[in-house]
Amino acid sequence: MPKRTLSFLAALAFFAAGCASDAGDADHDAMAESETAEMADPHPDTSEPGWTPLFNEDLSNAIDAGGVWAWEEDVLTTGVDQGLFTQAIYNDFVLDLEIMFDPGANSGIILHATETDTSAWIPYSIEVQIADDYAMRDSARHHQESGAFYGHVPPSEQRINPAGEWNRYTVTAIGDSLWVMLNGMEVSEIDMSEYHSAETNPDGTSIPPWLSNPLAELATEGHIGIQGKHGESGVWFRNLMIKPME
Repeated sequence: MPKRTLSFLAALAFFAAGCASDAGDADHDAMAESETAEMADPHPDTSEPGWTPLFNEDLSNAIDAGGVWAWEEDVLTTGVDQGLFTQAIYNDFVLDLEIMFDPGANSGIILHATETDTSAWIPYSIEVQIADDYAMRDSARHHQESGAFYGHVPPSEQRINPAGEWNRYTVTAIGDSLWVMLNGMEVSEIDMSEYHSAETNPDGTSIPPWLSNPLAELATEGHIGIQGKHGESGVWFRNLMIKPME
């Protein structure tokens, strides 16, 4: 959801609370408090109709990753650098999930993937970054912090929690456009149709050479994946839920 929409909803809640106070109407006060409480957590309520688990308990709806991924008390994890991808193809959707990692972690949420083999997905997808920002060198920060569209758009601010704490991501994809909300705030958005170069982003920054296909030439539908243990740092996922848009 774009920042302007969130700001508009917040303004409505504030206006409703102000009107209720001026009127002194108990019913209006109660309504304003309810609306304000809902705005306190802008992430979606995944208990509502239309939401389904991204991966089944037996991983039967995932592309076989060689048995290296497993659920451990409702938490999905692996000890190797192997992605886990959906069998299903998704185009427009809202994806909501929680993530925790070890110090120094480097992982990601993989979207619109048309290739799913190890490492082959990298130039054929767009990745939302998961990283231990607190362990990152300043020189590596620009497009590699948590919430970034890796190699393309940095987050507007650092929202990731330190290693060992859970974080919540909500990713929305509609056509060429994608948005990322991290721990209650929208931190990045991108319009893939504006990225016609594989070397330079529209803002003039360099694109890593392994992202060898311009985003504008990539599909706007594909498999959804999560990246496994990259290096020596583990990563854990839970409450992975998706709501396709019709």
